[in-house]
Amino acid sequence: MARCQCGGGGCNCVIVAGENTTVTGGGSTANPYVVNAQVDCADVRPCISAGPGATYDPNTGVVGAHLSPDAGNNLVLDPSGGLFVPTGAATVSTGCGLTGDGSASSPVRARTGTWDFPCDLDANAGRVFCDSTGVLRSEPRGRTFFQQQSTTDNNPNTPVPAVYPTQIADHSLTFTNPDSCRDMFVICETELDIDFDLPPGSGAAWGIVGDEQGRLSNTGSSTQFDVHAQLTKVFHLTVGPGQTFTQHLYVQAGTGFGGAQYNKVQSLIRAFGIIL
Repeated sequence: MARCQCGGGGCNCVIVAGENTTVTGGGSTANPYVVNAQVDCADVRPCISAGPGATYDPNTGVVGAHLSPDAGNNLVLDPSGGLFVPTGAATVSTGCGLTGDGSASSPVRARTGTWDFPCDLDANAGRVFCDSTGVLRSEPRGRTFFQQQSTTDNNPNTPVPAVYPTQIADHSLTFTNPDSCRDMFVICETELDIDFDLPPGSGAAWGIVGDEQGRLSNTGSSTQFDVHAQLTKVFHLTVGPGQTFTQHLYVQAGTGFGGAQYNKVQSLIRAFGIIL
């Protein structure tokens, strides 16, 4: 430093520490000047301001991330203080039957009604399923079923058997459960009508499947022709999913005496199916 008459291992320059600086050393080669500068936070803070996406507190000097308060924003600060977007936080638009936007604070949910029945929901409510195309489906819908068969046998006059029960006809109805998922509860109704010719002092009985349901006798003095009465029997049964079932009506007669004869056997079989 020529102007400071530096040489010979010494220097005559005078260095004075300014604001926020310190000077040490004597200016020699062995002990050079060392200038240190220090800036206080209070001096720096007026130079800092918040910008897009950032916050700044001039009182504490803390710079942070600015999280939007708008609905649908999923950016959060995790427990460690880092910025975090939860998995599956992408928002969605919901339609009929759904609520929420898919965020952590508003997850997508099914819009449900109020169970206002006196029975227990868990034990009695139906279920919802997802089909192969991703469409929600309910349990199979309830169904009803009806089928009937009317049969008439016109016979030549035939003596009524003496022993009851003696089978004189077999009429039947074959039907199939149309549901491939559930049992069908069937109420089956059968009707039977037999025409008898009854000379004086004769009689006969008839019925369905071992059940004697009617008995006639002629106590008069002339023959009664085509005497008949229609009888009904009702019972129930269950037919499995998709199964075919044949319901028989075994027509029986007997206790014939005095020359009693029959000439016509008519029946009707009805099947009422309920599928739930």
